[in-house]
Amino acid sequence: MRSWVPPAPCGRPAQQSRTQVMIVTGPFSSGRQAPRLPRLPTPPSGWPIGSYATYEEAQRAVDYLADKEFEVEDVTIVGVDLMLVERVLGRLSWAKVLGTGAASGAWFGVFIGVLLSLFDPAQGFSYVPLLVGLVAGVVFGAASAAMGYAFTRGRRDFSSASQLVAGRYDVLCQPRTAEKGRDLLARLAMGSHG
Repeated sequence: MRSWVPPAPCGRPAQQSRTQVMIVTGPFSSGRQAPRLPRLPTPPSGWPIGSYATYEEAQRAVDYLADKEFEVEDVTIVGVDLMLVERVLGRLSWAKVLGTGAASGAWFGVFIGVLLSLFDPAQGFSYVPLLVGLVAGVVFGAASAAMGYAFTRGRRDFSSASQLVAGRYDVLCQPRTAEKGRDLLARLAMGSHG
């Protein structure tokens, strides 16, 4: 069963609130800001044409609109009821902290060692700067990880990953094309793609 929630009645704009704007670029975008986007954080505008439980569903709805040659430039996906979710990945121990610190320091040390050996005035490639960089990276990586873990004094003996998620995702559309967008998304929800 699809989780499409009927939008607010036509003619009523979406509730406006103070939000921060985060520009997310796609894999084929240049990373530059689009000309129609506001430079300062601005609340979203438009009428709700659909509401979805997950971002994937909202993204699929906008993709469906694009496939139907709808003016997707008028569409905005808005995450509502934001929450920070912290997923616990595992227990931390001194061995894990020192091991991951040493490994991450080793990679940085090898990188610095390769750079030093490339610019070494001696003839040919020398392994000495590479080994010095590796050893120094392991030592400094383990030491910095140990200091960070020691400062927690056992209050945080786990590793985690944080994610910002929304309770629902509303698809808003500018009034001039909202009715057409709402009709298309209703067809998607009913399962007729014609």
